Amino acid sequence: MNRFGNLQGCAVDLGGTKIAAARFVDGEIVRRCQTRTEGEAPPEVLIDTIAGLLSELDFTRDESFGLAAAGKVDAAGNWGAVNQRTLSKVKGVPMRQLVEERIGSCLVVNDAAAATLAEARFGLGHDIANFAFITVSTGVGGGLILNHQLHQSEDGMAGHLGFMSSRYATELCGSGRHATVESIASGRAIEAAAKAAGHDEHDARAVARAAKQGETWADSLFETSAAAISDLCGDLRCLLGIKTIALGGGIGLSQGYLGRVNRHLTALPLPFQPHVDTAKTGIDGPLVGALCFTQMAHAALGASNGG
Repeated sequence: MNRFGNLQGCAVDLGGTKIAAARFVDGEIVRRCQTRTEGEAPPEVLIDTIAGLLSELDFTRDESFGLAAAGKVDAAGNWGAVNQRTLSKVKGVPMRQLVEERIGSCLVVNDAAAATLAEARFGLGHDIANFAFITVSTGVGGGLILNHQLHQSEDGMAGHLGFMSSRYATELCGSGRHATVESIASGRAIEAAAKAAGHDEHDARAVARAAKQGETWADSLFETSAAAISDLCGDLRCLLGIKTIALGGGIGLSQGYLGRVNRHLTALPLPFQPHVDTAKTGIDGPLVGALCFTQMAHAALGASNGG
């Protein structure tokens, strides 16, 4: 069996840092491309960028594709940024409608929800009834599989685990809440903390390199991030009885980060310690999940029509 089953078609991952696109043939990614996300750009410019990437993959209008997007995506495909510092121009955008007018038939899903679905189908959560995914990247997101189903809400807020509270945080989050997991554990938070400590030239990747080289100030920032994520894992174990959690995102998948999280988990009482491991679909999770989401919707429509 191929890595991603029988997936066919194109998918796009619109994140806070980059926009990636890929073409799948028989469950394998055969072509991919990406570019940097212009966080200050209006939605129309972002959609033009998506169209350009799909053109590189020889996408045609008679094909359908899946779009995973950072932020809140409601049941109608309307898109909005919960953290306004990440995508400042994204407020109540009819994303599905605009994309279909400009590019072609499309379904839109939150990027972390897409990665959760991918990991449940092809990764760590395979055949697990209740499962969670946490992405630690530019922001902190997540998704839930409950009774083998991707848990979603009409308004698109379900699964935004990064906006839960953290005892390690004190700052105002871009979401408008104080002391959230995202405001202390995300790449953006790590970069802000580095600059506040006088390391203006360091983004999250540079902080990671500094931590790997043994610089105490950088190690402390990553350790605090991991501690906050560990607490979040314990909360999910307590709230929903979830025993298995996949960790993804650029920071979540970085060398040594999982070990930090698990070291903090061992300090919790045993009943609050889920099994946490890195996502097996890796950075491709949102792309895989976006296409899964589209195929599942088409299959459900076909079944309802008697096809």
